[in-house]
Amino acid sequence: MHAEVRAALAAGSERLAAWADLLDEINVFPVADGDTGRNLLISLLPLRRLDAATPALREDLLMSARGNSGNIAARFFSGWLEDSLGRGELGAAARRGRALAWQAVAEPRAGTMLSLFDALDEALAAAPAAEDEALLGPVLDRLEAAVRATRETLPKLRAAGVVDAGALGMFIFFDGFFHALAGRAEGGRPVTARFHEGLRLSEGFAGEREAGFCVDAVLRADDADGLAARAGELGESVVAISQGGYLKLHLHTDDREATRARLAGLGALVHFDSDDMSVQADGFARPAAAGPRVHVLCDAAGSVTRADARALGLGLLDSYVLLGRRALPETHVRQEELYAAMRRGERVSTSQASLRERHLCYQKALGLHPRVLYVCVGSVFTGNFQVARDWRREADPEGRMRVLDSGSASGRLGLAVLSTGRRAAAGDSPESVEEHARWAVDKAEELLFLDQLKFLAAGGRLGRTSAFFGDLLHMKPVVSPRPDGARKLAVLRAREDQRRFARERLLAAAQADGPLWIMVEYTDNQAWVEGELLPELRAALPGCELFPQPLSLTTGSHTGPGTWGVAWLPLRARPTR
Repeated sequence: MHAEVRAALAAGSERLAAWADLLDEINVFPVADGDTGRNLLISLLPLRRLDAATPALREDLLMSARGNSGNIAARFFSGWLEDSLGRGELGAAARRGRALAWQAVAEPRAGTMLSLFDALDEALAAAPAAEDEALLGPVLDRLEAAVRATRETLPKLRAAGVVDAGALGMFIFFDGFFHALAGRAEGGRPVTARFHEGLRLSEGFAGEREAGFCVDAVLRADDADGLAARAGELGESVVAISQGGYLKLHLHTDDREATRARLAGLGALVHFDSDDMSVQADGFARPAAAGPRVHVLCDAAGSVTRADARALGLGLLDSYVLLGRRALPETHVRQEELYAAMRRGERVSTSQASLRERHLCYQKALGLHPRVLYVCVGSVFTGNFQVARDWRREADPEGRMRVLDSGSASGRLGLAVLSTGRRAAAGDSPESVEEHARWAVDKAEELLFLDQLKFLAAGGRLGRTSAFFGDLLHMKPVVSPRPDGARKLAVLRAREDQRRFARERLLAAAQADGPLWIMVEYTDNQAWVEGELLPELRAALPGCELFPQPLSLTTGSHTGPGTWGVAWLPLRARPTR
């Protein structure tokens, strides 16, 4: 595959990442479960591997594909993965991909991303391959028309008043792809300008009550092709892909365990994963916060979950967790999988999103909201604050986006952002919200209790010899993220010492500042935190509000399993204007 095409595929994936949460918000077909953006993003992440050999890339696409949309998209792009692919072969690649995508779906429907693949095939067949203007003009215009048509093609989309999330996701991908191929990384017309009337659910729309499970599985089977041809018998919304002796399946089923057993009887079950659609649909049915006067944007490194973001109308910028060959946005990593891998000794690290992806996220926020307040993870931990300030200087001449260096991470940042998000959701003025944010990042405190030092050593943050002797002597450091870095406050020997240390610090803070709002963070020890620690702290701190929260995976990837923490903020808020 030619280098310029590889780079353009990566650019398309990055643009998709910036808009994935919007796709989740309008995902009503085939079921209203709000996961199309997540599934497309995760499924197409392998396309960013610029140095991967073509066979490895095909295998990564197969194994990464999730959900209805992700599996169809991955199958489409498997038709592109040829060593000879260059500009002149894009039309043939689109034709191959289109055929594979339609064949993979047991009951294909027009008005979905399949229609967008049809439009791409037709548009590229009519466009001179060497002319950038033909790709950026007629081709993208044809794809835009295909996305618009989805709203009138499918009754569920017409009732919801939105375009198909999967088709829109593929438009966003190809918008980034073709602009990168033409050397115009900044992109063209914003998505919000092209599809403004199809990006918000109709008032009063309520999706149907969903039940059952969304299953993704991989089988190794002698007759993978034959099984793929009969896969429609296994469930609903079936997508089946036969490749290299493997069968990749996506389907919806009412009985997860019966489906697992049936698949295991058809071949060697290499992978089986499922999501409870009723849980996802319930989350989707809960309305997101109404548009505030200022949109609060923050880094996911601040122990803020996707559910928090939806409830308060926050924007989240992910860092990436590097787990084996995979690089996944941190809020889309299953924490049980991450911590299990760390306990097995697998190498785990983190990285920032690319500059382009971060710029696209800022651009999207300003495209959707009149005012934005970006509360960054502390600049001592990442370069996000400087990156945002530099971008704002060039791309935001009106000063609609304010950028605040929180000097913090994990729970300190999370509490400050959640508190600020509440003020924004309540309709406070942009000036008042920013004033509160500055107060909150100054007043928030946090203690992190590590269980083993070896995980810090694995990430290069502590000498391996020191970690070995520290674990041998059962040393458990207590650290706090501060504006000048992670500060070690104490070294303890046992979990009971940790609990006593946390309790004493919280009691002292409550005596000084009154009732506290306390986040109790967990890694792979949720049962212990919720079953033992929380009741103990609630009994010791009457009048305080305590709630459990997963520790950000950016932090957890370095501190390791067994870590827990407490972060707190005075309940009394600074008066607003």
